[in-house]
Order: sequence, then structure tokens, then C-alpha cells
Amino acid sequence: MKLTVPRAALAAATAHLFRVVERRNTIPILANLLLRTGADGLSLTATDLDMEATTQVPAAITTPGVVTLPAAQLKDIAAKAAGTDIEITANPANTSRAALRSGRAKFDLQSLPESDFPSLATGEMPSPWSVPAQALRALLETVEFAMSTEETRYYLCGIYLHLVQHDGAPHLAAVATDGHRLALRRMEAPEGSAGMPGVILPRKAVGEMIKMLTAHGTDAAQLAVNTTKLCLEAGGTRLITKLVDGTYPDYARVIPAQGATAVTLKRADLTAAVARVATVISEKGRAVKFAFAEDGLTLSVTGTDTGEATDKVESTHAGPPLEIGFNPTYALHIAAAMASDDMRISLNDAGSPALISGADDPAAQFVLMPMRI
Repeated sequence: MKLTVPRAALAAATAHLFRVVERRNTIPILANLLLRTGADGLSLTATDLDMEATTQVPAAITTPGVVTLPAAQLKDIAAKAAGTDIEITANPANTSRAALRSGRAKFDLQSLPESDFPSLATGEMPSPWSVPAQALRALLETVEFAMSTEETRYYLCGIYLHLVQHDGAPHLAAVATDGHRLALRRMEAPEGSAGMPGVILPRKAVGEMIKMLTAHGTDAAQLAVNTTKLCLEAGGTRLITKLVDGTYPDYARVIPAQGATAVTLKRADLTAAVARVATVISEKGRAVKFAFAEDGLTLSVTGTDTGEATDKVESTHAGPPLEIGFNPTYALHIAAAMASDDMRISLNDAGSPALISGADDPAAQFVLMPMRI
């Protein structure tokens, strides 16, 4: 194997793939990247056994071949090399070493057998369907904050991606919840997605998918899903991930109907006011009191050893006044995830969850559980 690859392209690819590499593992090959020549240049692959990412970089191929190289060292060499190109040479007679040259610098890296490198690309996948990259990114990015971190409820430690009927038409929906807050976003179901099973995307894969789609721009991505794996292709990169093996709860039961009290306010005003009054909270999990009334929303906190704070937010109010407690961090997370400037809050009573949505973004809904005040 002998090839020359642009240093900048290799640096970008290895930096991206290094996020997939499992840093702490007992299987040495998982610390390596698989480099394979092809008609389109050089492909690089990383895997942690649960997720696999492959990306393409342009390369001048002198002798085709395949080699595995340490991911961390290859990433650092590509980032620090002084030359504009990097030459990689692997002798088929000595598969345990590979030589790299860039400018006046030379490197001799240890290799591991290509046959030891695992692949998640085995097994049949359904035909991929096209989905707008930025619409899918928004779907995932809107709800990711609500994923649980409790490993005992592993089926909540991800995003539930599934098809639903909404307003008489099929939609692709993403849901995440940790039991304290819930986030839901829908988009029109892409053509070809009919019959897609409901799947739970693991947390690490969600982060990688969002990064891929953000970098991809406005073009369409390709998505293929079965009951055990999901494959996403965008911008010359392919990501295959195993799915969480579990049953997602019936989240629709916790989404409340429109309540008797309805409030509309500026998202930025609420964010700033909650952040201000929360500065006097000393105890973890302490609630901020939201007092909704016709003259506006009053936020207040009384700390046992830090003092008190109050602030007021202008709002449009309909229905009876209501006082309710919310976790300020959760409220801020919901506000940050919304795309709309105006926020609508619907409430029934102090013991029931609030339904929150954007005034001009009906595709997203949020549920926030109350706290005792």
C-alpha cells in the first residue's frame, strides 16, 4: 500500500473519527483506524463495537491496499505535520509496521492485522431513504437535552425515533424524556420511510449524528433503519450504530391537554429572569416559584441561607391565576431548545405538568413536571 493524502483532509477526518474510537478498551484493535484504498480515494473507519463511522478523503493511490494505524497517533501526526501532504506506505511483507512521511518528518507506526478489525456493516439493511439533513438535525437537536442519564432506565438514555400520525398525515417524530421533562418534535415523514420501526438511538450516536448533519449543510442525507441498526450517510461520511434494545414507554399519556391557564411570553425574557433569580438557590433541586397572573409572571426564590430573589416577566395571560414550582435548570433547557421567540405555557393546576410550545413552531412540544414550593 502506498498513497499520498492532503494533510488538512486527513487531519479533519481523523479528528472526526477519533470521537468514535473507544479510549478505554481491552481490545487493542479498537484503538486503531482502518485505512482502505478505493476508487474514490482513501476511506478511514473507526469503531467501538456499538458504532462505526467511515469517511472518505481524496488521495493519490500508487499501490492499493489496506492497513490499520493507531488513531491517536495518526490524528496528532496529521494535525502537527509541517508538509502539505502525507505519504503512507505499508509493506505487505511486514504488516506490523507502516511508514509515514510529511516534509522532513518521518514516522514508523505499529500496525495490527486488518482481519482483526470488526465491522458493523454486515447484515442486510432496508433501502435507504432521503431526508433533509438540517430537518433531521433539528429533530434530534431539539430533544437531545431531555435524554436520561440514569443507566438503570437504559431505554430512556437515548432518543425514540418513530413514525406517528399527526393531523391526518404520517410524521417522523423524535422524543426524549428523563421522567422530569419531555421533549417532542415532529417533521413530515420523508418519502420511503413508511414501515420504519420505532427505534431508540443511543446517546453517543445522537451526538455524532448531529455533528455529521451540522457539517453536511442543506443537502439531503440518506437514512436506513431496521430493528437492530441505523445507518446514516451524509457528506461523504457513513455512520452505523447499534440501537438500544428496549421498549420505549407510552409517552403520549403524559402529554397534557390544553389547560385552563394559558400564558404567552418572550422566551428571552423568561430565560434571563430565571437565570437571575436562580443565583440565590443553594440547595440542589430547589424550585423557582412561577406566579402566573393577569399583570404578568412573577418569579421568586427563597433560600434558607442565601436570601431571596424576585423578578417579573411581561406576559399575555388567559384563565385563572396559578402558582407552581419548576426546576430552573429544566426550564432553561427547554427555553434553549426552542426555535420560537414567543413561548406558550399551558397549565391546569399546581400539581400537573405544564405543556410548553413555541408560538410559531407547532412541530415541537415540551412537558415540564412541577415541583413542590
